[in-house]
Amino acid sequence: MGVRPESTPNPNALKFTTDSLIFQGDNSISVMPGDTSEHAIMNDLMDVNGVDNVFGYQNFITVNKAFDVEWDELQPRVMEVFEKHGY
Repeated sequence: MGVRPESTPNPNALKFTTDSLIFQGDNSISVMPGDTSEHAIMNDLMDVNGVDNVFGYQNFITVNKAFDVEWDELQPRVMEVFEKHGY
């Protein structure tokens, strides 16, 4: 399995797409600061220092970072969360 980071029009957001389904159904999942989700991967991503919010749908999660954080520092930590969850 693999996770592919993809740029978005927003420089503070990266879309992480997997080869397998993360979320069942047709509903999207958003987690904002102070919120929690029934999906452990979303909560674990929110626990990463520098992640501002996350949005997921079927086989991808878009991670939005804080303005003062660089992707070079944050992306490896985000990838560790995906690996922890088997992606």
